[in-house]
Amino acid sequence: MPTLVMKFGGTSVANLDRIKRAAKRVGVEVSKGYNVIVVVSAMSGKTNELVGWVEETSPLFDAREYDAIVSSGENVTAGLMALTLQEMNINARSWQGWQVPLITSSAHAAARIEDIPTKNINAKFDQGVRVAVVAGFQGISSEGRITTLGRGGSDTTAVAFAAAFGAERCDIYTDVDGIYTTDPRVENKARKLDKIAFEEMLELASLGAKVLQTRSVELAMRFKVKLRVLSSFEEQSDSAGTLVCDEEEIMESNVVAGVAFQRDEAKMTLISIADRPGIAAAIFMPLSDAGVNVDMIVQNISEEGRTDMTFSCPVDQVGRAQQAMAKAKDSGEINFHDLIADTDVAKVSVVGIGMRSHTGVAAKMFHVLSAEGVNIKVITTSEIKISVLVDRKYMELAVQALHDAFDLDKA
Repeated sequence: MPTLVMKFGGTSVANLDRIKRAAKRVGVEVSKGYNVIVVVSAMSGKTNELVGWVEETSPLFDAREYDAIVSSGENVTAGLMALTLQEMNINARSWQGWQVPLITSSAHAAARIEDIPTKNINAKFDQGVRVAVVAGFQGISSEGRITTLGRGGSDTTAVAFAAAFGAERCDIYTDVDGIYTTDPRVENKARKLDKIAFEEMLELASLGAKVLQTRSVELAMRFKVKLRVLSSFEEQSDSAGTLVCDEEEIMESNVVAGVAFQRDEAKMTLISIADRPGIAAAIFMPLSDAGVNVDMIVQNISEEGRTDMTFSCPVDQVGRAQQAMAKAKDSGEINFHDLIADTDVAKVSVVGIGMRSHTGVAAKMFHVLSAEGVNIKVITTSEIKISVLVDRKYMELAVQALHDAFDLDKA
């Protein structure tokens, strides 16, 4: 029988009624002749509750015990989903990560998937089990310890299972009915996309669109897993939601597919540093060691052997960045006059595979922002993306203006 993977997020399994609703969707696919692998998250809010208990019990907690505790939320959901399906006379059983076994690295709370042997689950399918309900977000290390994959890890689990089992498709059920040209809460003319290319989705996910976790899109693109994002709260059809697929499967698309934004960004500038070979490494190695997620980087033109270096990072990492730069200065690795932090900026990006074959996208974007009185602080580009830093108070205006300028409300 063909295999289908269905993933249900926390809001889709938030209580017993929602688990029953999700189970009915699984039953529909079983009736179509699929063997189904259901990947479930913890009930909405449960993981945060478990994390809170860990931090209250042990502020400097053992990461191995942290994983053992926070992974338990998914175990409960998996068991309840299996019981619900059994009550519907569907042969189902639940699987925890170690039972599959889903083999991961030993990086607790941020483990990477290394292997998913298919033997155990396929053996159960051969014996008549129609649904394998798998606890998402978790696996087992080579040392035999429970591990977790980090926030959004259930998406990654689902895509990895689809790749390992050669699934026909991986359906991600969530609280939105697909992927939109931008956040409908910011732009009410945002339009749901029928299809989007892997590369576009990967850029949008990394630039602030929170519908799919970045690692899951990377996996799907690497293993050519068709992803469908759809709502667990609406009536379904075969064309529901948004399909994330190869660029070749999209007949014709707009130049720009979507506008993404990240509200809580910071711009940091090192004033007057030596312009010499190795200075960039001397700056960004300490930042990396401190766990600072640097994004946009701009170096000014050198004057008399001195230059300025600007970079962006999440606003909650500014303190770590300042501390890392102060240590590097004290140790003599770098010498700078001042470090200026602007913590009131946002990043706005336009994304589209059509940029490869169309010119003038950057010029149009800059003209639109200029006409709205929005000053651009930093610019970075890639083959299918243009990102700018702007004052945070202008973020929504910038998103709305760009959405209109690129006609994203029109198919």
